[in-house]
Amino acid sequence: MQQYTFLVAALTLIASACGSKQNTTSTNSADSSELCCMPATSTRLGSALAAVNNDKKNTPNYKGMVLIPGGVFSMGGRDKKFARADEFPVHKVKINAFYMDETEVTNAQFAAFVNATGYKTVAERAIDWEEEKKNVPPGTPKPDDQYLQPGSLVFAPPNHEVSLDNALVWWSWVTGADWKHPYGPASSITGKDNMPVVQVAWEDAYAYAQWAGKRLPTEAEWEYAARGGHDDYVYPWGNEGVDMGKVKANSWQGHFPNQNTKRDGYETMAPVKSFAPNGFGLYDMAGNVWEWCNDWYHHDYYQTFANVAVADNPQGPTESYDPMEPFAKKKVTRGGSYLCNDTYCSGYRAAARMKSTPESSAQHIGFRCVANVK
Repeated sequence: MQQYTFLVAALTLIASACGSKQNTTSTNSADSSELCCMPATSTRLGSALAAVNNDKKNTPNYKGMVLIPGGVFSMGGRDKKFARADEFPVHKVKINAFYMDETEVTNAQFAAFVNATGYKTVAERAIDWEEEKKNVPPGTPKPDDQYLQPGSLVFAPPNHEVSLDNALVWWSWVTGADWKHPYGPASSITGKDNMPVVQVAWEDAYAYAQWAGKRLPTEAEWEYAARGGHDDYVYPWGNEGVDMGKVKANSWQGHFPNQNTKRDGYETMAPVKSFAPNGFGLYDMAGNVWEWCNDWYHHDYYQTFANVAVADNPQGPTESYDPMEPFAKKKVTRGGSYLCNDTYCSGYRAAARMKSTPESSAQHIGFRCVANVK
């Protein structure tokens, strides 16, 4: 079972601790192969988008973007060792040309958006229980107000080996964690303009894209771009593992979650352009931070293409469904993060699909934008 919302996790903790005032939360009944990758959050959507939507939209600035030529590729799992069921069947997809940000959106770029619009991110808003309870099992009790304060998930690794079936051990809900304070209220992004912005929910990424005159990529566009023009690649750089020979992406080296050897030079995020680009000139299409896509996630979406010769620019399913968490509606994320490795989470494969509720924000979730060719 994949991640649940922050609040469901908090409620699980509350129930198990009989009202304990711990500042840590976890997912429940989770698939340990995914917990390093995508924890989830609560519902705090809606209100802040109004100001952005009422603003005059900017014309896209193509500086810092790469023209991705159109083409046809095979979308889906390449390797039998790590591929998951939702990556099949492999199917042919046609993609029109589009522009894509060469890097993940940085702190400096996101700050320009916030300064121009006054936008407040999801992690900076209190949790609306009336909205949140729509996403949790019926009868779930309302938590104490302390659990409804603005905040987000922060990675808190233990100093010893632990079982990988309980994310409570390495994720903490931290009040005051947000994009300006990615590790908690005492942290800062000062001097980190070139780091990817994190602690952003899908709505935050969508709002930024709207303001910039861009959009979020479809899942198909993202995978096509990640392959860099090489349809047979497992990873954006080829078929050799991420940690074989020269390190190719910002990922976890060592034993997760308690030992990171930092062979890649980074304990957490890396500045954008720290590693070589792929064949299209795109940076960090594997590792560093997970990237939001526009599509809803449906576990058997690829099955709808089983009898289609070539899917023409698919836009994703019309609704979301994850049988592991049937109450949670999710958006797709791609690319893996600095917490992924081949022994635990191979999310940096080009075909790897992950998902989280659109309100989710965490220390390793960011995004990049695309724009249409005019």
